[in-house]
This record gives sequence, C-alpha cells and structure tokens, in this order.
Amino acid sequence: MRPKHHSIRTEQQYVNWVRRFILFHNKRHPAQMGGAEVEAFLTHLAVTDRVAAATQNQALSALLFLYREVPGLDLPWLTEVVRAKRPARLPVVLERMEGIYGLMNCSDIRTYPQP
Repeated sequence: MRPKHHSIRTEQQYVNWVRRFILFHNKRHPAQMGGAEVEAFLTHLAVTDRVAAATQNQALSALLFLYREVPGLDLPWLTEVVRAKRPARLPVVLERMEGIYGLMNCSDIRTYPQP
C-alpha cells in the first residue's frame, strides 16, 4: 500500500478488515474464497453488527484492494450484499441547535453579507 501512497492509518485499517474477514471465515486463506464469502462478510457487518454505511464501504474497499492487488484476482460484481442503511435524518442533537450555534446549510451562506 505504501508504494501506492496510501496513509499509514488506511493501511492499518485495511489490515484490520482483512484480519476480520479471515477470522469470520474460520481462518480460511483469501485465495480459497471469492465473491460469495465477501458478500457473506459484508452482509454480516450490516445485519448482525449493524455497522454504519461508511464502515461497510471501508470494509468493502479493503477487501477489493486485497483481491485486486495481492493475488491479482477480480471479484465478481457483488450484487447480493445487504447494504448498511444510511441515517434518514440528522441526530436529535443537531436538530435542536438554534441561533448562532445552529448549523448553516448552503442556502444560508448565500443570504449572509460577505465580510
């Protein structure tokens, strides 16, 4: 990963995801597994572990990197993965902010005079 200029934190997270993937499948070697096992792992993350969508996407990126770069395999299109749900609304804490401490959206920025 370093020759491809990924950060050390990205490298650490990808190693963690690959480790979890291998342990999830009872320490089978990734070369013995394929798309079905990746789909099962990602679905498990969404359904059982209830991870956020961004977390599931990071795990997917790590596994795609693993299969593309290490053994040089391409995974089939992963169509059966249950995707983690993105939150439908802002958390309650952010909804209640008002006045000077409230969050501005893009339309608010245009209505304020420039300094």
